Amino acid sequence: MEDTQLYAMLLGIKFPWRVSKVQVDMALSRIDVWVEEAPGTKFPCAVCKQETSVYDHTEEQIWRHLDTCQCQTFVHARLPRTTCSVDGVKQIKAPWAEPRSQFTRLFEARLIDTLKECDVTGVTRLSGTTWDETWGVLMRAVTRGLARKEKRVPARIGIDEKSIGKGHNYESIVCDLDKGTVEYVVDDREQKSLESYYRQFTKEELAQIKGIAMDMWDPYVAATRAYVPDADEKIVFDRYHATTHVTKAVDKVRRGEHKALSARGDFRLKGTKYLWLWNEENMPEWRREEFEGVKNADLKTGRAWAIKESLRAFWSYAYTKCAEKYFKAWYFWATHSRLTPMIEAAKTLKRHLANLLTYIKHRITNATSEGINSKIQMIKMMACGYRNREHYKAAIYFHCGGLDLYPRAATT
Repeated sequence: MEDTQLYAMLLGIKFPWRVSKVQVDMALSRIDVWVEEAPGTKFPCAVCKQETSVYDHTEEQIWRHLDTCQCQTFVHARLPRTTCSVDGVKQIKAPWAEPRSQFTRLFEARLIDTLKECDVTGVTRLSGTTWDETWGVLMRAVTRGLARKEKRVPARIGIDEKSIGKGHNYESIVCDLDKGTVEYVVDDREQKSLESYYRQFTKEELAQIKGIAMDMWDPYVAATRAYVPDADEKIVFDRYHATTHVTKAVDKVRRGEHKALSARGDFRLKGTKYLWLWNEENMPEWRREEFEGVKNADLKTGRAWAIKESLRAFWSYAYTKCAEKYFKAWYFWATHSRLTPMIEAAKTLKRHLANLLTYIKHRITNATSEGINSKIQMIKMMACGYRNREHYKAAIYFHCGGLDLYPRAATT
C-alpha cells in the first residue's frame, strides 16, 4: 500500500478528495500530508446546493492531526472556492476539520478526551499544543454542545450558587435533578440572573415543571414566583440547607458554653466540635464512648444536639398534615429551650415552613446540585481557580453539562 493510500485511510479522506503527497522528516519527528480535490471535481453550492465549478483556491492551510508513530502529523490543503450563478463565490469546507480550527476533527476529539481527564495545562504538555489552542478546543466543544442540546424544561430542577474566586462573586447554576446535569450557568445570584433562565421558555413549558429545589435565598424565590405557574406548590427548600441552620445553631451553643466552662477550668467540650455535628449513626466508633460521656452530662450543648436530632424525623413523614403537626411540637420545644441560637434557627424554619412541607410531596433535594458543586470545586482546584468568568462557565458546561462535545464528520 502506498503512503498516500495509507494516509487517505487514516484521515478518512474520500472522493472527491485525495492525498497527493506525504513527506516524512525523521530528524524533526514530523510528517506532512498534502490533500487536494480530484481534477474536474464539481461541488454543490454551500447555499443553494446546485452543482458548481471550482473558481480558484485559498492560500495553503495547515491542520494538526493525530501523531503517527510519535511523529507530529500535519495536513496541508488549498481549499477550493466555487462560483455559483445565484450565490457567487463560496469556499468549500475541509471535511477533515471544523471551520476556523487549526486541528483535524480526529485531533480535536482526542484533545476533548484528554481534557476530560486532566487540566488544560496538563493537556498542553501531553499534546504539544499551546494554552490558547487547547482552550479554543474546549470552548468550541461547549459551543457545539450547547447548540445541539435540546431546548426543554426539566421536570425537576435544582438551583444553587457557586463562588468564583475570592469575595462575594457567584454563579447561579440550574441543574436537572433527574439527569444530574448542569442546564444553565449565569453570573451573580440576583433575581434577574435566574429570570434569564426562565425567560427561555413559554409559560406553558414552565408549567410542566413539577418541583424546584433551592435554598432559602429570596431572589431565587422571587424569580420563580414571577415566572413559574403555581410556584409555591413546587418550590422545595432544600432539607440539607434547612438542617444546616440548626446545625450551625448547635455549634454556636457549643462555642458559647465552651468559653464559659473554660473560664472555670472545665475543658470537657474542647475538641468536641464534630461530635455534635455528626448524625449519631455516622459517628466513628472510636469517638462514640467520648460522645456518650459528654452527651449524658447536663450541658446546654447536649440539649441543643437533641433538638437538632429530633428534627430529622420531620423529613420522614408521608403526609403533609402529620409533618406539620410534628413541626409544631418541635418548634415549641426549640423556642422554649432558652438557647438563643436554637430559638433563632427554629424561627427561621418557621418563616419558611410552607416550602419545607412541600418536600413531603416532591421528595427532592439539592443533593444532585451539591454533588455537581463538589465536581466544580475539583475543577477549580485543578485549574488553581478561574479569573475569567467565561472560562469558568465553559469548564462547568464541559464537565457537568452532559453535552455532545465532539466534532462530527462533515457532509458536502
